[in-house]
Amino acid sequence: MSKKKVDDFLAKLDHPLKKEMEVLRNTIMKVHPDITEDVKWGGPSFYYKGDIATFSLRVKDTVTLIFHQAEGLPAGDVLEAAPKGKAYAKFTSMGEVEKKSKGLQGIIKQWVKMMDKS
Repeated sequence: MSKKKVDDFLAKLDHPLKKEMEVLRNTIMKVHPDITEDVKWGGPSFYYKGDIATFSLRVKDTVTLIFHQAEGLPAGDVLEAAPKGKAYAKFTSMGEVEKKSKGLQGIIKQWVKMMDKS
C-alpha cells in the first residue's frame, strides 16, 4: 500500500472535484491509524483488513466513493444502497463534503469494528 502512489496519482489527476476528493481522502485516513491506501480499480482505494472503498472517477460532477462490501453499514444521509452488496457515498460540492464528513467517518468506524469482529 502506498501513500506516495496515491499522492502521485492525485497530482496528475484532472477532475473538477479534485479538492473535494483530497479532503475526503484526509477525512478517511484520519479515522484509524491502520487504514491504508493505494491505487486500485482506476482510483484511490482504502483498506482495513479488506477493501473499504474506492473513488470512482468516471463521473465528473460528483465524487463517488464505492463501498465494496456495504452489508451491515447503514444507508442514509451518506450512503445509498447499490446492487451486489455495495453502496455509494456521493459528494457534489465542498459544502456537501463538509456536511457529510462526520457521517462518513462514522461509517468508516463501523467498518473497522465489523472487520475487527470477523
